[in-house]
Amino acid sequence: MSSKRQRRSVIVALSASALAAAALIQSSPAMAQRYSSSYCFGPGQTSTDNDPPQPEAEFHMARLMYADASGRVRGGWRPWWAIDWPEAECHITRGLQRLTRLDVADDSFHTRAFDERLFDFPWLFAQQVGHWYLSDAEAAQLREYLLRGGFLVVDDFHGEYEWSVFTESIFRVLPDRQIVEIPETDPLLHILYDLDQRTQIPGHRHLRWGASNVAARMQGPPHWRGIYDDAGRLMVAINFNMDMGDAWEHADDPTYPEPMTALAYRFGINYIIYAMTH
Repeated sequence: MSSKRQRRSVIVALSASALAAAALIQSSPAMAQRYSSSYCFGPGQTSTDNDPPQPEAEFHMARLMYADASGRVRGGWRPWWAIDWPEAECHITRGLQRLTRLDVADDSFHTRAFDERLFDFPWLFAQQVGHWYLSDAEAAQLREYLLRGGFLVVDDFHGEYEWSVFTESIFRVLPDRQIVEIPETDPLLHILYDLDQRTQIPGHRHLRWGASNVAARMQGPPHWRGIYDDAGRLMVAINFNMDMGDAWEHADDPTYPEPMTALAYRFGINYIIYAMTH
């Protein structure tokens, strides 16, 4: 390992008191107005500018880029790794700016696992991991990132087939670790918000509208699972049969249930505080 790599650290010294939150954002039909991409990016900013030499703020979200399960990087406007981007980032970053004292970058930094800049970002977000594939080089560096203090959140994958695709790669990243259900007593669930609820967070595509209610039709029950290191620190948070990113994306959509978006914000904020204080 180079001395430059040795000097890098994904551990950020940050006191919990600096993250005191105000009231959670509430969505309502009267306030509903979908953000456009130009609003999300800001004047003159485009996705091609997403290449900073270092994080642009105290908290700068990183989103993991990857090839799909066949080993190919899916093209088009939204490859698997970019599902819900930029709208999810547009909403959660503004939520963080309102609800915490963090200095927050407006958009996520997109990185492959073999990019050494990964070590500059303590919080890594990966969506649609039921379609991902990590090479041996990516698995090795992601393992080093996690063991050195990094925190990975995986989201938006469903059913047994996608679970098998996810575990094929994650067990090459951490072959000697087990995936377990996150216990109710884990600090992650109480570091700011007490998250003892087990409300399922669905994607918009999973919602079914009845005469008097909205219900989610999913491929199984929700699971908050994780992978821990030897000291009991959570390294990987696994949102299975859930779509937290979609709940962020639709935060101002009056057809998406507010309690599900509110819970997704609380989970996201707890994840971020945990990553930056552990």
